[in-house]
Amino acid sequence: MRGPYFLSRKLVLEAVTRQPDNAGGYTETWVVLGEIWADIRAGIGRERNLSVATISAVPYRVITRSAPIGAASRPQPGQRFRDGDRMFRIEAVSDGDRHGLYLECFTKEEVLT
Repeated sequence: MRGPYFLSRKLVLEAVTRQPDNAGGYTETWVVLGEIWADIRAGIGRERNLSVATISAVPYRVITRSAPIGAASRPQPGQRFRDGDRMFRIEAVSDGDRHGLYLECFTKEEVLT
């Protein structure tokens, strides 16, 4: 990663929970874990044609302050960031710098077009 980082976007960190639906399956709901200040950097997008819709997927790197492993404030794969109506699914998380001050979250924003 390359700095400087401008952690000027307030994102909501969410995790999915599954509740039984009493029919043998489950329903998924997203719960808020907290708010995180971040720097968001777009990658190169692509488009996929499905039988019923076209999905535009853009990768983003979301840079946040570091948090200890196991802390609720540390993003994890499978969680997501929300910025208003925009959702960024977290695919991977790595240390963002050699000093351990930042985390780099590899995310994807998928939008139906």
